[in-house]
Amino acid sequence: MAAKTRLDHRNPFVFDTHELGRRPGALQRLTRTVDAPRDFGLQGVVGVPEGAPVELELRLESVMEGVLVTGTARAAAQGECVRCLEPVGLRLEADFQEMFSYPDADDRGRVIAEPGDDAEEDESRLFIEDGLIDLEPVLRDAVVLALPMQPVCRDDCPGLCSECGARLADDPDHHHAAVDIRWAALQGLADTMTDGEKDEMGGDVPRSARADEKQEK
Repeated sequence: MAAKTRLDHRNPFVFDTHELGRRPGALQRLTRTVDAPRDFGLQGVVGVPEGAPVELELRLESVMEGVLVTGTARAAAQGECVRCLEPVGLRLEADFQEMFSYPDADDRGRVIAEPGDDAEEDESRLFIEDGLIDLEPVLRDAVVLALPMQPVCRDDCPGLCSECGARLADDPDHHHAAVDIRWAALQGLADTMTDGEKDEMGGDVPRSARADEKQEK
């Protein structure tokens, strides 16, 4: 099993809790603007563009188990209307709260699992590592929950014409003449026939034959 990568304090999503201390009840308020990472949102649907500013307001509180982080992330998201496929821009505001637990470690800093610990529960928990916490996974989850699964340019967007793909909002009176499907095949056949073939099918006498008949009379 590969060793876990240590947190880098230079990462804008990593915060240092040393100043907060471990005394329960201690508080620290922070604000920070970071660049949105790649795939920050619902991939292929709506999200914050990579590199766009994300404003963070954080409240760090020291508790017995670790550090409780409460905050709000604000950013401008972009996507595509699911009805008319036009670009959509919206203001994102995602609230979140997460507990970062203190690891129980020996004098070498190695994490010691307590007897009876549930392995699955440990995997879902977030830990403080050398006094540092990584907020990126927490923010990703919060942003996904705050974004609409089916963004629309407006609530009453009529979408696109199912026949020609025209944007109905640009032409409210847009419509197509109704064609009885029972006659559509016959109409297509008639359009491909020559005039002579149409006359024969309709039982009409060709013009040349009518002229010969008139001369005989």
